[in-house]
Amino acid sequence: MIDADRMAAVDENAAALGVSRKQLMESSGNAVAGAVRDLAEPGASVTIVAGRGNNGGDALVAARFLDSYDLCVLLLGRAETITTDIARENWAALEEGAYDVEEVRDSRDLDLGDPDVVVDAMLGTGITGDLREPEATAARAMNDSEAIVLSVDVPSGVDADTGEGSSEAVEADHVVTFHDTKPGLDALDSDVQVADIGIPWAAERFVGPGDLAVERDAHSQKGDSGRVLVVGGGPYTGAPALAAQASLRAGADLAFVSVPERVFEPIAGYAEDLIVQPYESKRLTPEQVDGLVATATDHDDIVVLGPGLGSADETHEAVEQFLEDFDGRAVVDADALAAVPEVETDATLVCTPNRKELAAMGGPDVRRLREHTEEIEAFAAELGHVVLAKAKDDVITDGERTRVSRTGTPGMTVGGTGDVLAGITAALLAAREPFDAACVAPYVNGRAAERLPDSGLLASELLDSIPQAMQGDQ
Repeated sequence: MIDADRMAAVDENAAALGVSRKQLMESSGNAVAGAVRDLAEPGASVTIVAGRGNNGGDALVAARFLDSYDLCVLLLGRAETITTDIARENWAALEEGAYDVEEVRDSRDLDLGDPDVVVDAMLGTGITGDLREPEATAARAMNDSEAIVLSVDVPSGVDADTGEGSSEAVEADHVVTFHDTKPGLDALDSDVQVADIGIPWAAERFVGPGDLAVERDAHSQKGDSGRVLVVGGGPYTGAPALAAQASLRAGADLAFVSVPERVFEPIAGYAEDLIVQPYESKRLTPEQVDGLVATATDHDDIVVLGPGLGSADETHEAVEQFLEDFDGRAVVDADALAAVPEVETDATLVCTPNRKELAAMGGPDVRRLREHTEEIEAFAAELGHVVLAKAKDDVITDGERTRVSRTGTPGMTVGGTGDVLAGITAALLAAREPFDAACVAPYVNGRAAERLPDSGLLASELLDSIPQAMQGDQ
């Protein structure tokens, strides 16, 4: 089962893998034609009502496979307003092929005729809400008709994710949907057929450009896109600074760094954009935890816990206490990871171990993580948190779902790239579910590296590449 947003991402990922949307439309149209053939014998009358998007394009393709039927194609609107090139090409092919096609420019001119089958291809899975004209009139005509109604992907006017429909939604007798069933279809009194249209399994398994799409609200205010609090530093200064700067580059509005006072000046000097908050201690200790938890909770901060903390016993104790008391969202990295299996927490965690840290946490001790995804998934299920296991191919799992990110270069073995990844993950947690954020972050991190020379790569150089990687630019 796949929801509308995920389906759109998978379509785009398939295109990135070399299976174009045009190819998928051809397969979808063939599937629609096959569904029509299952419902009516050759010679039967069929009316296709097509919208101006790709859903309509699927049905326009189907028309070419239905030459043995008495076929009429109605396009809702003017042909020049068809919204995609591939749908427009298929309309042009029908015109050039002398098919019976008609533009319905006014809903008052709509005439379904008296077909045996009517194909509803007005609106696809991404469209919700009440039907507008001329779709509303067309839907009423379909519902009043005695014809068998076949909807393409989802009945027009029905939310593919919830099954909720507007008062004038198409009441389909049959639905042919693509790749996988949609959550809302279970609620319908319709026969649902799932058609395999040739989307490669890798489009779902491997993180791709389709996973990047999350629109930022044009009216958002400072803080709406997330505040990140990096708790790190002490023995090391670069790691927390890299994580905080990466979170800003990945879209967070504000980045705070909480560090021991003795490392305040070097970290504050890395970038003017960081808000550095020192505390009186050489390292993180239990005495600082209450204040940190209160700050993070009061401001709904996404916390990055671990970069540069060190492995002193009192720091380990402080990390345990923080996780026990905190109930927000956090990315746990580096030295803080060792505490995760030992504590009960209400926090929402994304853990970002490398393969050695994964083994130390109790996960599988393996070199090629991608070859052991089932073991890592089982470990995440037992741990109860999202695991982003870092390697040449990153493995991301929440214990039920598992995906792989293949981006990156050999130069990313340099120190600090994991700190950048932690910051990107934190920024994405502000707008996404934990598993989705954990999937997209290594993809972005790797794409940022691919934009740079591999030889002599520095983790700090990734920062300037992150915004473009977030847009999916080549």
